[in-house]
Amino acid sequence: MQFHAKDVSDVLANKTFIDTVIVPVISIDFSETTMIQSSSAADYITNLTNFIEHQFRGRILLLPPMTYASGIDQTAQLAQMQEKIIAAGFKHVFFMTSEHEIHKLNEQFAVIWLPAIPLESMDNNMKQKILEDQLAKVIPLFTDKWANQN
Repeated sequence: MQFHAKDVSDVLANKTFIDTVIVPVISIDFSETTMIQSSSAADYITNLTNFIEHQFRGRILLLPPMTYASGIDQTAQLAQMQEKIIAAGFKHVFFMTSEHEIHKLNEQFAVIWLPAIPLESMDNNMKQKILEDQLAKVIPLFTDKWANQN
C-alpha cells in the first residue's frame, strides 16, 4: 500500500494485516560534481521501494521518501518518524537507503542499506532483473523481523 488516499483508506480498514512501514531515505546533494550521482541514487531507491511495495501489497505501507541535504545528521528525524509510526500502531519500521550516513544508524534503527545501482541507462528488462535481485536480498530481512516480531 502506498501513502495515497485510496490506499490509506484500505490500510486503516485492514490495519491488523498491514503492520510494516517502509520509509525511503534519500540524500539530496546539489554540488555539481555529485548531483547526478545523488539523483541516480534517489531514482534507484524510489524504484526499489515501489517494487517491494508491489510484491508485499497488503502487508506493507510505503511512505513518501524522507529527503535531506547530504551531510546533515538524520538521527533525530529518523527517531521522530519511527516514534510516530509505532504510535500509529505499526509494528515494524524499515528505513531503506543507499546512503552511507544513514547506514551508520543501523544499530539504532532497522536500516536496509543497498548500494545504488544506476537504473537510468538500463532497458526495462534489465531494470526488472536488477530489482528482482535486490528484492531477493531484502526478503530475508523482512521475514526475519516478522518471524521474531521485535
